[in-house]
Amino acid sequence: MGGIIRTRLGVLTGAAIIGAAGLPAIGVTGAAAAAGILYVNNASDAHCSNAGQGTAAQPFCTVAAAAAKVQPGQTVSIAKGQYPEHVTLTRSGTAEAPITFVGAGGVGAYYDQRTRIGESFGQLPHAFTLSGVQHIRFENLDLSGSAGAVLVNGGGDIAVSGSSLSGNPIPGNPAVRIAGAPTGVTLVHNYVPGLNGLVAVEPGAKGTVISTNYVHSSANPAITVDGAPGTVIVNNTLSPRCQDALQLLGASTGAIVENNVLSTNDVDNHSNPNCADASKYVGLRVAAEAAEGTKVAYNAFDSQDGSPAYDWKGTVHDDVQAFAAASGQGDHDLIGVVEVQRWMGDSGQLKSPIVDSADESAPGLQETDLWGARAADDPWVSDTGTGSGRRDRGASELVNFGTRYTPTGPVRLLDTRKAVGVGTTTAVAPGATVELPVTGVHGVPANGVTAVTLNVTVTEPSDRGFLTVYPHGDERPTASSLNWTPGLTAANLVTVQARDGKAAFYNGSGGTVHVVADLFGYFSTVGAGFTPKSPSRILDTRYATGAPKAPLAANQTLDLAVPGLPADVRAVTLNVTVTKPTDRGYLTVYPHGDERPTASSLNRTAGQTVPNLVTVPVKDGKVSLFSGGGGGTAEVIADLAGYYTASGGDMFHALAPSRVIDTRKPWFASGVGEWQPAAPIGGNQTLHLRAIEHGTAVSMNLTVTNTVAAGFLTAYPNGTARPVVSNLNWVKDQTVPNAAVVATDDAGQVEFFNGSWANVDVIVDVNGYYDH
Repeated sequence: MGGIIRTRLGVLTGAAIIGAAGLPAIGVTGAAAAAGILYVNNASDAHCSNAGQGTAAQPFCTVAAAAAKVQPGQTVSIAKGQYPEHVTLTRSGTAEAPITFVGAGGVGAYYDQRTRIGESFGQLPHAFTLSGVQHIRFENLDLSGSAGAVLVNGGGDIAVSGSSLSGNPIPGNPAVRIAGAPTGVTLVHNYVPGLNGLVAVEPGAKGTVISTNYVHSSANPAITVDGAPGTVIVNNTLSPRCQDALQLLGASTGAIVENNVLSTNDVDNHSNPNCADASKYVGLRVAAEAAEGTKVAYNAFDSQDGSPAYDWKGTVHDDVQAFAAASGQGDHDLIGVVEVQRWMGDSGQLKSPIVDSADESAPGLQETDLWGARAADDPWVSDTGTGSGRRDRGASELVNFGTRYTPTGPVRLLDTRKAVGVGTTTAVAPGATVELPVTGVHGVPANGVTAVTLNVTVTEPSDRGFLTVYPHGDERPTASSLNWTPGLTAANLVTVQARDGKAAFYNGSGGTVHVVADLFGYFSTVGAGFTPKSPSRILDTRYATGAPKAPLAANQTLDLAVPGLPADVRAVTLNVTVTKPTDRGYLTVYPHGDERPTASSLNRTAGQTVPNLVTVPVKDGKVSLFSGGGGGTAEVIADLAGYYTASGGDMFHALAPSRVIDTRKPWFASGVGEWQPAAPIGGNQTLHLRAIEHGTAVSMNLTVTNTVAAGFLTAYPNGTARPVVSNLNWVKDQTVPNAAVVATDDAGQVEFFNGSWANVDVIVDVNGYYDH
């Protein structure tokens, strides 16, 4: 089965070589859209002026100034920062050319990186008041006001998405108020962190869609719909504290209520005591006037909040069957444990029935969850929803699963030089993406696989660039898997989530490149568990460590005994480095006693020091290393990072690649708890990082760049003595990537040591972690 190559046209510059963040979607495209952007930036160095035209060079200082001049089809792009304004919008877009207000960050961004408009406790009633306007979009904003974030008064076709919404937390004060009988208001992918509740939809509003929003700890009902027919309420997580989760009052007929998670207490924090009189509140309250034509199905009610699930026409029910008998509704509703801590994942012990059980045919269903994740198949539970059966109920999709490792191969899945995995021998074009099947092939199961391990090689590049390997179908992340310069052959071990049975390979270069990928193993509910170790050197042919003191000759095989392994070991993870090679060639690491495969673990040129992480099966307590492809010699080093055993060991939680450090830019040091300035690691200095929230080891891709002198990088557990090992090595002016699996301390912290006398920039992309 061949892969698919898709090409994205664009201009690539040298600044993009490591991988760069894409611009946020702003709802308009093409040259006309670019000419239609008004900029707002009140930063001290932005040179803003409300008397200008809102250009990138001289933006407006206030959102109100842009709102007073914006035209249909234009986008108001608002930089991060605080804008203490109440903006009354009186201009409309058109159906073909809406007006869009877009900010920085979004619901998942750190507070200091958001666009914050209004003020919750001041004199400003709302961030935005919309008076009779139509065709308006708000995206990626942090909105607040003393009377709520947004007031919609009449008009229609208004959408608020990807935003954080709040206000003064008093009764009757929702984050969004929909009044004046508008038509077609949409609230999707929004987060209400405080005590407001999401929305009050007042009489006369029609066709309101409320989907994939998250509300917790509210002193108001999360959603109140009063006399507003045809409201769609789908895939929300609603958990106010001691309030109804969802109310349909008055003539709110014909509503659709599906796939919601409903609780009268905060589902993220059941350590809080239940309400003093929990029986007063219900998950879903439907008045008699609202019952006609209303559909209730596939919702999940919290069995731990102490409140009944339903009030239907004034009669309380706390049993799905009783509710169904009284209402004719409640198809596939459930009452149970609705808490899913998505950051903890599922390693086979999850008790919540909301996973993989939603109705994918529900109207208003969004393609992704609140955080941008697509539906993912939990391999530990049965698929009981409609359609693919993989969609979860509520606003958050669980995509974090702990699984075990099965080594296989190595077998070649992709070689664009020889039409392996693709239908052509053409090199991958600039900006092109190769989509490669990685499950259901070569012994990898078609279902239940969360990730695969590949050794990826690029060769014959015509320009410098980077390759990003990421889950198929996801938005391409700001991460790189390996980097190269023209003519260089480079390899790196990549562990990538297997979404839709495929992985995507993006050529981030201004030139063409050939790509090779060898399968080394996969993660599923069966297999071996990982035991991380503080890195230790087990082979160094320069110093007679693990082998005689002599470089590896051409076409020579070295059988390496790996010390300290248990009897049921299945594979080891090693950081392997060749140094001082006298000729070009390659190194292949494979199971001792097996026939040597036609796959390389790393490639080298004369004089080049090259590292690569390998995970290789162990037989007789040994692995074999073969030096081929040239007539010279090479010194070989191997550092043990951990091993896999048939019993025990930790599970791997595969994640979409995420950049956690780029010292070229300001970044948030979670271990320190504050923003760090853009600054390289100093010579012989150490950088501290909380790489993961919890776990025993982290899987990541490390890249060093802006190397002004030769050196090496060592990653090791926080709080331990720095070991005499290296994860990667470089020479002056070289950009070098390498995968790493590093044990962490109990808080998920890692240290990075710059073994050079000069500064170096470091980029860290996390792709998963190990945990019990």
